[in-house]
Amino acid sequence: MSCDFTHSALHGYFDGELSVVRIAEFKHHLAHCSDCIDELAALSSVRGSLRHAMLYEPAPDSLARKIRADLYSVSPKTSPSLRQVWRGLVAAASFLFILLILWRVMPGTRKEEDYQAEFAAEIVDAHLRSLLPGQATNVNSSDPQTVRAWLEEKVQFAVPSRDLAKDGFTLQGGRVDIVQGRTVAALVYRGGDQLFNVFIWRTSESDRSARIGSRQGFQWIAWRKDKLEFCTVSEAAPADLARLHQLLTD
Repeated sequence: MSCDFTHSALHGYFDGELSVVRIAEFKHHLAHCSDCIDELAALSSVRGSLRHAMLYEPAPDSLARKIRADLYSVSPKTSPSLRQVWRGLVAAASFLFILLILWRVMPGTRKEEDYQAEFAAEIVDAHLRSLLPGQATNVNSSDPQTVRAWLEEKVQFAVPSRDLAKDGFTLQGGRVDIVQGRTVAALVYRGGDQLFNVFIWRTSESDRSARIGSRQGFQWIAWRKDKLEFCTVSEAAPADLARLHQLLTD
C-alpha cells in the first residue's frame, strides 16, 4: 500500500477490530485514498465468494447403508450381548451426529435467517457510526450532481443521487462506507430531526422487492433495482422510512 496506513490498520477496519476513534480516522482516510478503497473492494470480493460457496460435502449412500446394516445386524432370535448393544448405540449416535452437521451447513431457512441477522447488524452499525460527530458525510453538499460526481470517483459505479427537498428529505451529502466487507456509497438525507442513510452497492443479482426489518429501534428497508442494491436505515418512524423508499424507487 502506498499510503500512511499499514496493512494491519486496513485489515483491522475490514474485520471490525478497530476502536471507534480509529474507525473514524480510517473512514476519513478512505475519502482521499483510492489504494485503500481498491484493497477493501478486493477483500470484499474474496469474503463474498467464500460466504456463498457450497463448502460442504453430503454423506455418501454407502455410509448410510453401513450404519443401517450395523443397527440390524443382531438376530431377533438371539439375545444381544452388551457389546452388540453398545455397537448399535454408537452407530446410531454417529448417524444422528452426521445428520445434525448436514442440517447446520445445508443452505435453507436457517442460513437465510443468519444472513439477514448479520446484514441488519452491520447496516445498523454503519448508521450508528455515521451519527458520530463529523462522520455523517465526506462530501457536504445538497447538490445531487456534486455528491454524485464525488461518490462515483470513489466507488466506480453510477450513484443515483436525487434532490428530494420538496418532499421533505434534504440531501446532506455522501460518504464511502463499508458494509459486510464491501465498499458502498452512502447518500445522507435529513427529514425533520432524523438522519437517513441510503447505502448503495453493485450486485449481479436480479431486481427484488423491498425487505423490511428493525434492530435496536432502527428501521431498515432493502431492495434491488437495475443491478444495484439499496438499503435505507433510520431511527425515524417506519412510515417516514417507507415514504423515502417510495420516493427513491419512483
